[in-house]
Amino acid sequence: MPSSHNAESLRGCGGVAVQLLSDAFHLPALRTSVPEARRRVTTALRAWGVTEQLRDDAELVVSELFTNAVRHTDSERVSCELTLDGARLRVAVTDQGHSDSRPQAQPRSTDRECGRGLLLVGAVSEDWGVRPADTGRGRVVWADLAY
Repeated sequence: MPSSHNAESLRGCGGVAVQLLSDAFHLPALRTSVPEARRRVTTALRAWGVTEQLRDDAELVVSELFTNAVRHTDSERVSCELTLDGARLRVAVTDQGHSDSRPQAQPRSTDRECGRGLLLVGAVSEDWGVRPADTGRGRVVWADLAY
């Protein structure tokens, strides 16, 4: 598996130094990669000293987004990037594949299997969204969580 990277820097923000932490990893687009993605996220956030609540929320978000990328696209690999920037943690999951639909929460899907995960993502995050991947193929689904 490709190795992850950690980056740390200080930036000025209104005269106050803000620490930026980031980590990224890539895993095969397999169901068995979902628990590995959760483990990697939890390990990075624990090393950064974030609260248990934020770790739990980020673990839920990465689990849902990674699972969607594996189940609903024809990707060979899925990437995850974490960025802790002041009071915000961004979790971004990038797939390589094609899907016939855009990820969206299904408000009336409590009895259905599909769509509930994004309702959970929306419930624990301040905001979330979808954008095309920088490679031109696939997409990035991201969520911002308050720290």
